Amino acid sequence: MDAFYASVEQHDDPRLAGLPVIVGGTGPRGVVAAASYEVRRFGVRSAMPMRQALERCPQAVCVHPRMARYQEVSRLVFAVFDEFTPRVQGLSLDEAFLDVTASREPVAHIAAQIKHRIRERTGLTASVGAAANKLVAKIASDLNKPDGLTLVTPQTLRATLDPLPVRRLPGLGGKTGARLEAAGVHTLGELRVAPDAQLWPI
Repeated sequence: MDAFYASVEQHDDPRLAGLPVIVGGTGPRGVVAAASYEVRRFGVRSAMPMRQALERCPQAVCVHPRMARYQEVSRLVFAVFDEFTPRVQGLSLDEAFLDVTASREPVAHIAAQIKHRIRERTGLTASVGAAANKLVAKIASDLNKPDGLTLVTPQTLRATLDPLPVRRLPGLGGKTGARLEAAGVHTLGELRVAPDAQLWPI
């Protein structure tokens, strides 16, 4: 889902549409739980301290999280997933891997249908990445947000992934990313061809 918590708030309260919305606590130790795309332009991101976020975007509208509402919408989204395959691996309230290997329909058609049904039933947009494995699908799902659909085939795999920054690799922490860059590995393509001697010290 695209900026899930923030998108739910903007959907439920039309006055928030188009505004820089931050979902999270506003106390001294408050943290950004979700940031709308409008506020992301100022460099605000999830998990950022709220104080830092408001320094970057003082005009942001802060909304306290409504977990019960997000869970309600999540159930609608996952119900859509279940209509296409029983093999659903949920990662969070708003993200999942779907194995559609057994389907006879083209994967791009399945992805488009999923996006359409989610939009129809929740009023929200979702971005889908489709690929031969979960790692590549995860990366692809982030490439054309919001409302994206990215299909990576074996033929387009290298052309799609090689130019991407190495920090696009899911699970790569900031410290390891910095060490890779210091070792001269800046893109996924460079990581793919890096010799063991270059990577072992990292």
